[in-house]
Parts: sequence; C-alpha cells; structure tokens
Amino acid sequence: MTKYVVSGYIGFDNFGDEAIAKALVDKISSGNFDSEYELVSKNDEKRSITLISSNPQKTASLYGVDSCEMLKFFKSLINSDVLISGGGSLLQDVTSKKSLFYYLGIIYLGIILRKKVIIFSQGIGPVNSKLGKFLTKLALKNCYKISVRDEKSLRLLNGWGINARLVKDPILEIDLPNKHQKGVVGIQLRRFPTVSDKFLNSLADEIVKRFSDKRIEIYSFQDSIDLSVCEDFKRLLNKKGLVNVEVFANLSINDVFDKISMLEYLVAMRFHANVVGIKAGVKTLAINYDIKVKKIAEEFNLPLIELTDYDFSEQFDNLIKQDMTQINI
Repeated sequence: MTKYVVSGYIGFDNFGDEAIAKALVDKISSGNFDSEYELVSKNDEKRSITLISSNPQKTASLYGVDSCEMLKFFKSLINSDVLISGGGSLLQDVTSKKSLFYYLGIIYLGIILRKKVIIFSQGIGPVNSKLGKFLTKLALKNCYKISVRDEKSLRLLNGWGINARLVKDPILEIDLPNKHQKGVVGIQLRRFPTVSDKFLNSLADEIVKRFSDKRIEIYSFQDSIDLSVCEDFKRLLNKKGLVNVEVFANLSINDVFDKISMLEYLVAMRFHANVVGIKAGVKTLAINYDIKVKKIAEEFNLPLIELTDYDFSEQFDNLIKQDMTQINI
C-alpha cells in the first residue's frame, strides 16, 4: 500500500481549494497520479490518502478518506510514502507570511523525513521577502517532482534553476455539462480591501445597463468572506431597479458546477470561478484582485476589469462578443 498525505488549503469551505482536493483524491485513487508523477505502483494497488484539514471530520466525510488537523499531521506524515503540496497558491507571501512558512514547514518536514515530496499544480509566488524567497527556493530544489499551473510560475522557477512541469489546473480536467441558458448572468464576488463602494456602484451600473432583461445570480464561494459583499451587491442592484436577482450561498462543489454551466455570461473575481466558467464554455469576464486571476485572463484571453477602474464599457463589449469556441483548453 502506498500512503499519501496531502497539504493544502483544505477545510475552510473555499470552493476552489475543495474542488482541487476532490480532483486530487480522484486522481490518486484511480492510479493516474502515480503514472503522471513517475511513482512506482500497480494500478490495482491500494492507496491510503490523508488530507491535512482545518475541519478533519467534515473533510473525511466529503471525500471518503482519512483526515488530520492542521497542527497534528506529524504522525500521518511520518507513516507516509508521499507528501503532496497543492494545488492553489500556497507558496506566496502576499496573503500572509505565516501561511507561506506553514506550508514550507510541512514541505521541509517531508524532505527531512525522506518522503517523496511533490508540488502539485501550484501557482508559485509572489514571494517578496528575502527569507521567504530563500526558503522557498531551497525547499523546491529538494522536491521529488514539481508541477505548476501557469507560464509565469514556470518562468519563475526556471529563473531559480528549478525544473518544473506545466500542467492544467485540476478543475480544467473535470468534465462539465454544457447547459447554457440565455437570459442568466452569474456574478461571483469576494470581499477584498480594494473592492470599494465606488467600484461596486460602477459595476452595478454596467450590469443594469447591459443585462436589465436577464436573471442575475450572485454566488458566494466562501461564505465567511464572500457572502456579505454578495448581499450588498444584490441590494445595490435592487435599488437600481433590478428585481430578478438572487444570492446563492452554502454551495457544494457540484452546485457550483451546475450553476455556472447553465449561464450565458459570468463576471467573476475568484480564480476558480473563472476556471469553471472557461471549462464550461461560458462567456467570462474576470475581475483582477490577484495576480493569479490576471494570469488566467491573459492565458485564455478573457476580458479583465481592474479594481481601480470605473468605466467597464470596453470590457463588457468584449464579454458580449466573446467566442468561447476559440479557447483551447
């Protein structure tokens, strides 16, 4: 039996990271992960998977695997064969230096314990602190295999003299139904320091201008962060005369897939909202709150809104005339 421990942003009810966890569990269980990352095993061999989670009981129930607490992973790690770190954007210090050092700490323990450490489909950086950059480089140089999800991460690692493989985001490998319905527009927002009232008001004006005859669905992907701004935006649209507006919260992974695959248009902040829109072939407009969103917009030629802009006419023109059949996934 091969024993895997997975380190990621798991158990926080964040759609993107939970979807990655599900895709990774499926990939390991099927044996596809072993062949992709050159691990010696048989297709019919049993595999044990432990996910490090902030909510181990819920995680174990969701994915049908073992789970351990975020600060109580040592026993699972010491008894494992393979440590997988990913996906998402774990190795960056823009959100928090503490989180960078936490995820690096797990990687270093895996290296010290002589486990096969694999970086899986991550977006690397930005790492701005000198100490963070030094520790990240040193850790990655001692990993067994590394895959990244975007060209900029690949170039960064190549510049550091580290070999890596470019792969698709795991969600882009999931088969989604194509059920587009005319007249339904999805909006996905999250709370962020630079999401100002002026920005939201300008966005609401453009939605009213373009889509007053359509149904508007607003999605919260992580309720502790997203829900309040989603509800604020609904009230803003209502004040401007749109009444066919609904906020959706507490969504499962499959709920998100089903909802977005039904849309005619999607306007989205979160990276994985944009990924699902692309995969489902929905005309998608990205809102740039983070470098990873800008990266995927550039990669798939999505129109992009900046949080510092308040005139979105050109971007919405490009959204409406967008041809998703020309996007190569």
